[in-house]
Amino acid sequence: MVPQLVTVRHRRRNGRWLRLYVPVVPVLLVLSPLLLLAVLAGLVACLVTKVSPVGALRGAGQLLWALPGTRIEFEQGRTAVLVSVR
Repeated sequence: MVPQLVTVRHRRRNGRWLRLYVPVVPVLLVLSPLLLLAVLAGLVACLVTKVSPVGALRGAGQLLWALPGTRIEFEQGRTAVLVSVR
């Protein structure tokens, strides 16, 4: 299952949380030209380092499929960020 929504929570200085909902598909459509360049750069890197491009693509796909349900928290001093993938 490909993630559909990423929730980012950021704690402000006053202690209140700011919650942002980021839809994945529209963001991918807007950033697709950059994604194409990243795929081409990855292909060149695979060829230079003699890594199988199919294996690298399979690994990236497995990582993408494993993302739903992931929660990542960063906290340093008064700053805190929580990223949740649904």
